[in-house]
Amino acid sequence: MDLYAELGALAAEGRPFVLATVIESAGSTPQKPGSKMVVLGDGSLRGTVGGGAIEHQIIQAALALLEAPEQTRIIETHLTHELGMCCGGRMKVFLEKHGAPVRLTVFGAGHVAKELAALASKVGFRVTVVDARPEWASAERFPGCEVLVKDPADHARAVAGGPQEYFCVTTHDHPLDQAVVEALLNKPSAYLGVIGSRRKAERFRMRLEAGGAEQAALDRIHSPMGLPIGALTPEEIAVSIIAELVQVRRAGQPRR
Repeated sequence: MDLYAELGALAAEGRPFVLATVIESAGSTPQKPGSKMVVLGDGSLRGTVGGGAIEHQIIQAALALLEAPEQTRIIETHLTHELGMCCGGRMKVFLEKHGAPVRLTVFGAGHVAKELAALASKVGFRVTVVDARPEWASAERFPGCEVLVKDPADHARAVAGGPQEYFCVTTHDHPLDQAVVEALLNKPSAYLGVIGSRRKAERFRMRLEAGGAEQAALDRIHSPMGLPIGALTPEEIAVSIIAELVQVRRAGQPRR
């Protein structure tokens, strides 16, 4: 099977991988621009970018990228000065992550959640909506999403989290919002946001601090979530939140 067929098979299976492509080279190098290698999460490879120390460096960078929130990285290395290889040239390699689904879990199925889930699906998130109220959490209201009729706090306690996980807390009840945040606070995620006013955010922070939450964990919370665009309607609020999620996904630094 050639490399492109292998890429197609891996994508169809939904297996995360990193595609490494040599994009520049100078001097004597083991591979030239256009050479490609696939690195899977278990460290197995398809193709090569030259072997030896340079390939080991790229494998380690690719494995790190699989666990990171960003989608791409560039590695530039002088083979002799930095790796001790005798080639004497320089290589630049582009790393691109594929197949690792970016998941958004929306806790709450209200008006903002409905617009948020619809827009998130359009920009590439795999969306799950969680709400205990069956009249709100239905497939009809959230087409194309996974819908769980379940207590949001119970689900928050059950999820494992991970570097590709985004959490938006938008329930109909402030104490329930807080219970969800408390359950998620120390779990790994790319994003944890809570809807509401600045006053609500300040109260949440005070309660979490009183409960013993660490400063680093508190600093991860985006609240009020969304970019400050003056949004008022559910549709506008959803746009502001999605803009912030995309900014985080693309490795930007959201304004607080």
